[in-house]
Amino acid sequence: MQNREQLRNNLNTVFLLLALIGVVLYFAFPAHHLIGWIVIAIAMVVKIVEFFIRFMF
Repeated sequence: MQNREQLRNNLNTVFLLLALIGVVLYFAFPAHHLIGWIVIAIAMVVKIVEFFIRFMF
């Protein structure tokens, strides 16, 4: 139980960091929005994994 909670907390931290980095990249490099979108998409995948861990296990 404790390991699952710690894993979820770590995944949430990774999600928040990736989302923040993605937004910064999106606005810092207006000519290359795709880079920001890719980082944000990776963050969303991490969040979906955390979601499934929360409700499925």
